[in-house]
Amino acid sequence: MLSTLPWPRELRHVPEWAGNHHEAYCGDGYPRRLMGRNLSVPERIMAVADVFEALTAADRPYKKARTLSETILTMKTMCEKGHLCPDTFRLLLITGVYRRYADAYLDPSQIDPVDVDAMTDYSAEPICTLSERLAASAS
Repeated sequence: MLSTLPWPRELRHVPEWAGNHHEAYCGDGYPRRLMGRNLSVPERIMAVADVFEALTAADRPYKKARTLSETILTMKTMCEKGHLCPDTFRLLLITGVYRRYADAYLDPSQIDPVDVDAMTDYSAEPICTLSERLAASAS
């Protein structure tokens, strides 16, 4: 539906960015099962932003809104398991974007301390899924 709208030239990729925000970094997402190397930077940003917003959202009747520390820990685990781009996640933290969003949109009870250094101090490659290992071995 988005692709049928008359986008200005500088926004012509919005349908792709929005359509791929459920793709997982290691290729197990949907709808296209794209791997990280095939996701543009805006698509990786959309994926990280979508997860952050979903975990902190207080307007979902099926779940409780998480605190910042719970959200960031969950997202770190998602990076380690290959679901999110670790570099994009680190950027969310080291730039302070997560905190500016929290200050503007979250309930004060959700805003707790986050140890950014601890959450960004990991060098292990993501534990990728079978699909990525198979693709890597085929090339």
